[in-house]
Amino acid sequence: MNETEIQQLLKGDVLISLTYLPDDVVSASSKIYIDATPAKVWETLTDYDNLSSYLPKVMVSKVVERHDDEIILDQTGKTGIFIFEKIVHFRLKIREEFPKQIVFEQIAGDFAVYRGEWVLEPGNATQGTVLSYNAEMKPLFFAPPILVSFVQRQDLPGILKAHKQKAEAL
Repeated sequence: MNETEIQQLLKGDVLISLTYLPDDVVSASSKIYIDATPAKVWETLTDYDNLSSYLPKVMVSKVVERHDDEIILDQTGKTGIFIFEKIVHFRLKIREEFPKQIVFEQIAGDFAVYRGEWVLEPGNATQGTVLSYNAEMKPLFFAPPILVSFVQRQDLPGILKAHKQKAEAL
């Protein structure tokens, strides 16, 4: 991270970067600074069965299987905007590396491509954590990449701010 990004994060901004990849895949990256230790942020991110209670657009989130650091998670959520909102279902295979990274990939559901990671980095001169989200996605249903990226730009700040609020309240 450069000094400008650090300053933006420390003043409360959510940084978002969107890229169009081949075959209509959209790459979304986002970062937020959370005034909490990586362990508290981790606790928030991995409370899978309760994500629907505070994350916007997550309707259902349920652990189906758990083996050590590997989890199978079923989620149902809303995606889209205005009248173009759609209910989506997906099953994720998640691999945890406490307290640094959570890697996920859809193994069944409404996306042709949905994979990514959450990365937790201790703040340099602070007690906080920089939380990063990086994902690649392509729905199975018709949604042009421009629409997918627009939805990501709309949704990511709310998702990251919800994780921030929850972790800072622990």
